[in-house]
Amino acid sequence: MSVAGIIPARYASTRLPGKALANLCGKLLIQHVYERTARAETLDEVIVATDDERILEAVRSFGGRAEMTSPEHRSGTDRIAEVAARLDADIIANIQGDEPLIEPKMIDTAVRALLEDKSVEMSTLKSLIHDEKDITNPNVVKVVTDLSGYALYFSRLPIPYCRDPRQSGPVRHYRHIGLYAYRRSLLLRYPHLPQTPLEQLEMLEQLRALENGCRIRVAETDFESLGVDTREELERVRRILEGD
Repeated sequence: MSVAGIIPARYASTRLPGKALANLCGKLLIQHVYERTARAETLDEVIVATDDERILEAVRSFGGRAEMTSPEHRSGTDRIAEVAARLDADIIANIQGDEPLIEPKMIDTAVRALLEDKSVEMSTLKSLIHDEKDITNPNVVKVVTDLSGYALYFSRLPIPYCRDPRQSGPVRHYRHIGLYAYRRSLLLRYPHLPQTPLEQLEMLEQLRALENGCRIRVAETDFESLGVDTREELERVRRILEGD
């Protein structure tokens, strides 16, 4: 099966416009994402999906592949679906365009969930939460799974809730990592599904899949990444890169 990695990147970010073109230690943020993504063993091709000519030309200038998409898309999933419709790839990996520290092995973990089990239509990742503050932080999305590793629910609230610690023992909370792999057929259907009630309440797009009966395999990883949504986070990433 062929696998394509698609990186959605738009210019008009709400909190940090133009962040894809921010300079990080001599390379653009989107270039860091692209080059790390290209190191994933499971990907046959890597494409940036954008709605902005500046990002398109920037990616092409460093030798990457980029394609223009409609500016009307509501989400990154819609954007990658437009590009996926032009491809013959069997599996599509959705890599966030604002994570310049993405670990290639994380991409491989998500993709292999589909490569190794043909019944899996969609996969994502989770990592164990070690910082107690993250458990109650609504910006850190949590996930709980069934005994087979499929998502039961995603929430901004602490899940699972421990009613009686004396009876249950240590409780593990897992952070959801927003990296996805899809069968192409599912991805092409996804943007046509209407927004669902829980998705609108939690503002979590992956709940649309669950509410429509799609099972999501959640693979565990020891790696974490860092998204860039603010100038402070951009500076934090810069300090990390300078320390490499």
